[in-house]
Amino acid sequence: MTKAVPGKKIFRWHIAVFLLPAVVVYSLIMVLPLFGTLQLSLYSEVDSKQIFVGLGNFMTLFGDPLWSGQFWNALINNIWLFIVHMCVQNPIGILLAALLSSPVLRFRGFYRGAIFVPTLLSFVIVGFVWKLILSPLWGVAPSLMDMVGLKSLFLPWLGKEAYALTALSLVSVWQFIGIPMMLIYAALLSIPDEILEAGECDGLTGLSAFWKIKLPLILPSIGIISILTFVGNFNAFDLIYVTQGALAGPNFATDILGTFMFRTFFGFQLQLGDTHMGATVASVMFLIILVGVCIYLFGIQTRLRRYQF
Repeated sequence: MTKAVPGKKIFRWHIAVFLLPAVVVYSLIMVLPLFGTLQLSLYSEVDSKQIFVGLGNFMTLFGDPLWSGQFWNALINNIWLFIVHMCVQNPIGILLAALLSSPVLRFRGFYRGAIFVPTLLSFVIVGFVWKLILSPLWGVAPSLMDMVGLKSLFLPWLGKEAYALTALSLVSVWQFIGIPMMLIYAALLSIPDEILEAGECDGLTGLSAFWKIKLPLILPSIGIISILTFVGNFNAFDLIYVTQGALAGPNFATDILGTFMFRTFFGFQLQLGDTHMGATVASVMFLIILVGVCIYLFGIQTRLRRYQF
């Protein structure tokens, strides 16, 4: 048995052994492709030869009218997608978590499962089913709205430029609302009973206890679901592609950075694929997500922890 020498640090080799498989897999699947994408964005193909152009592809993306119009349209749509999720999905998730954490509510387990089940479904199933539901020809939405006297309000939402992106955003909210609900629900259950009992002694019960005691204590969890929402929305692709196709119709009204990158990289119909410009779009997506995460980690999260403690 090896004895520890005073003043000498012991190398905990078992930590490296346990971390090594995860680091290797993550590097092969995430890190190496990331650096490969960044490298591709710095080159261009001329006469079947790769030529280093530096930031030339980025200047083309932002400055060339052929590219910049599509890029800014996709970016604005991505921002709107994020706003809808932040203003609809997360507040409703917090409300559902608060209701489910109430000890007087019966069948809480059933409600949690029912709300979380859509999160387990694939994008293909969700997109195809909702496309059928909202179809003005064979969908059930017109009939259901007619049953409650609201058929006059029905519109072919997925076919109108003004409503298509918002409609798909709400479909995504329906699918993923279980994630913020469960995270906030776990945070509410982790609040010590002593704090709540002390609040009851001061007359804080019900809604007042939630606003003055529970909400400040779960702010870090709200920050986590906010940054997860940000990353998830700027990585979105599947739902738009399944329901509206790679062209993100109608008239690119639902085009986001994910579908724009797909068309650019792989090509679609008459558009030829350009791996270097596609890598440039992917690099811009990575930089946007990186900046957002850094702002959260070094700005918002620090203030939330100071406020909490």
